[in-house]
Amino acid sequence: MKTEPGSGSCIQQILQKKAQPVRRDPAKAPTHDVREELFELEARGELIVHRVPEPYLEVQTKFGRTKKIPVEHTWHHKSCGQCGHIPGYSSSIVWLHRQLGLDYVDPTDQTSCTGWNYYASGASNPAAQTAVMCRNFAAAYQAGYYPLIHCGTSYGHYKEVREELVHHQHLRDEVRRIMDKLNKPLVVPEEIVHYSEWVHAMRHRIAERQVIDMSHIRACIHAACHYHKIVVEDAIYDPNILKGERTAIITGVLQALGITVEDYSTWFDCCGFGFRHILVERDFTRSFAISRKIEVMKREVNPDMVVVQDTGCYTTLDKSQFIGKAHQRDVGIPAFSDAQITALALGAHPFRVVQMHWGSTDWRPLMAKLGIDWQTYKDEFDADVEAIRRGDKKAVTWEDCDAPVVTKTK
Repeated sequence: MKTEPGSGSCIQQILQKKAQPVRRDPAKAPTHDVREELFELEARGELIVHRVPEPYLEVQTKFGRTKKIPVEHTWHHKSCGQCGHIPGYSSSIVWLHRQLGLDYVDPTDQTSCTGWNYYASGASNPAAQTAVMCRNFAAAYQAGYYPLIHCGTSYGHYKEVREELVHHQHLRDEVRRIMDKLNKPLVVPEEIVHYSEWVHAMRHRIAERQVIDMSHIRACIHAACHYHKIVVEDAIYDPNILKGERTAIITGVLQALGITVEDYSTWFDCCGFGFRHILVERDFTRSFAISRKIEVMKREVNPDMVVVQDTGCYTTLDKSQFIGKAHQRDVGIPAFSDAQITALALGAHPFRVVQMHWGSTDWRPLMAKLGIDWQTYKDEFDADVEAIRRGDKKAVTWEDCDAPVVTKTK
C-alpha cells in the first residue's frame, strides 16, 4: 500500500479520516459478542448453535475478537445476483474448493435470503425474514455442513437478523412456531462466515498453487458496505494489512498473490448500489459509481482493475461504466471479485470457470498484461457452446474445468 497515496495533503487527510485503529482488547470493545448470548439461549433450550467444524482457521475481527473460519465441510449459500448475471463469481469460489481438495456441498434446497425485501421495500416483516434465515441454516445443519455465505447482502442481512433474534423473545417464539410447521429446528451458526473471509484465511495456502505472475499488476479495492459497516465487530482486521486501520479483506488476498494494492481518496464510499436507490434512483447509482468511484480511481491511480467482494458492488462498478463511456467520461477499469482473480491466478479457465465474457468493461488489456492468450480459451469455450447446441455435449462438467489450464509464467 502506498504510504503517500494520491497527490497532495488534501487527499491524504481524506484517506485518514475514515481509517480507525483496531482496538485489540475485546474486553474494552464498544460492541458485545453475540455468541455468548447464543450459547446462553442454547443452554436454555431455545435454539441450537451450529458449531464451526474442524478444521478451522482463526482470524481477528475489528475489536480483537477471534473468529473461526471453516476450512471445509461448507454448505454454499449462493447469491441471486451471482448466479443470475455473474456466474463466474460463484463458479470461481467452488473451483477453488475443488483445487484444494476440500469437502463441500452445493445445495439444491437453498432459498434466497430475501434481502431485497429487507433493505428495499416494506413487503416483509421480521418474523418472515428471520424464518427464511433459520430455514436455510437448518438445511445446512441437517445436511451436516456449515453455511458459507456468497453474497455480501445476505451476510449483512443475516448478521442484523441474528441480532434481532437474540434480543427479542417474542421474535424467537414466533419464528419457532414457523420452524415447527416446517419440521425444522431453530438453528443459528456460531459464526456467520462470508466466502471472502474464507478466501482471506486460506490466502497463503492458495498462493502456494499460483501459476500466473501478477506482481506487475496494480489494483484498487472496494470492500462491501454490507461487510464492514454493518455489525462492524464481525469484520476481519489485521495489524499487518493496511496497518490494521481498515478491513483486511481483499487486500490481504491480493498482496498474497503479489498484486500491488493502490489507495484512493473515496475508498470508504459506497459503490453506489445502496439497495434502496438501485431500485428507485438508478441514475443516481450509476452516476455515483462513475463520479465517486471509477473516475477517482482513474484520476488518482489508473489501476489495471478494481477488485470487490460482493455481488452488488461488482454489478454497480462494472455495469455502470457503459453509461459513462457513452458520455465520454473517464472510465474503463475492469471489475472482478477476489474469488475470480484468485482462480485466474491459479490457472482457472478464463471462460469455463472465471467467465470473463460476462464483464461489461473491457478486460482484454488486463489479460494481455498477464500474458494470457485469452482468444485461444475463448475459442475453446465457444466450441463447448456449439457442441451443446448441436447436442453433441450435454454440458461442461467440472471434469472439463478442474485442472489448471494456464501454464506457469513465473
